[in-house]
Amino acid sequence: MYAASREALSEARSALGSALDSVSAGDATATAAQTGAELFSIVSILDAQRPLRNALADSSASPAARTALADKLFGGKVGEATQSVLHAAVGRSWSAGRDLTDSLVLVAQESLLRAADDQDELDTVEDELFRFGRIVAGNPALEQALSDRSKPASAVQELLSTLLHGKVTAITEALAKQAIGRLRGAPADSLDALSHLAADWRQKAVALVRSATELTTEQIDRLGATLERVYGKPVTVHVEIDRELLSGLVIRVGDEVIDGSGAGRLAALRKTLK
Repeated sequence: MYAASREALSEARSALGSALDSVSAGDATATAAQTGAELFSIVSILDAQRPLRNALADSSASPAARTALADKLFGGKVGEATQSVLHAAVGRSWSAGRDLTDSLVLVAQESLLRAADDQDELDTVEDELFRFGRIVAGNPALEQALSDRSKPASAVQELLSTLLHGKVTAITEALAKQAIGRLRGAPADSLDALSHLAADWRQKAVALVRSATELTTEQIDRLGATLERVYGKPVTVHVEIDRELLSGLVIRVGDEVIDGSGAGRLAALRKTLK
């Protein structure tokens, strides 16, 4: 994103925060969940109708004209918090029409994560998204089915409902369905990005750990404590088993990779011998 779009996204986020902070504590969770769902619906409409998306992001039109168009399209059909976010978004200049919808998606995701946080479900949502991402990544047939754009979107949604409904929180299901429905790349990558977003919301780093063997709870806790000292903030540790490592661990935190596996040491030795 260029500077104009980053500033516009910041305004939309601020509008969401102000709108949710103004709601009574008893209604804040429901309002956050409703706002996230409504913003997802708006994005679906704008994705399907590019001229509308471009009109709402058209910097040659005045902010008042863009806001009036948004009211004509969605006024009375969404809640006050959603309307506030939409006004803030279309009232600013965007570098590209796609930036508008991408940013509305991000604000919607953050609204749903706030609802999960209010219900003390944020840890659960993050873990469910990560685990579902690993299931998808480990099942090529499922990944292909979720990526298949020759099928109607309703078929993919039905498949996701079958896989997730009643087995994960409602917020995890909503986030996963939206991410897969608006897929740009591998499904597992989209789910992992959501898991990282949930961790960011909690101001935590995420350590993706591949281990040659099962780790005990004590070992995972000890590893987490070590990483927290290294990175200076809480770290969520996600572990998956990879027998091909032979022994040891491979730890990825952001762009940093620590390879302490047997396979990694063998590869380094082969490189040295060459």
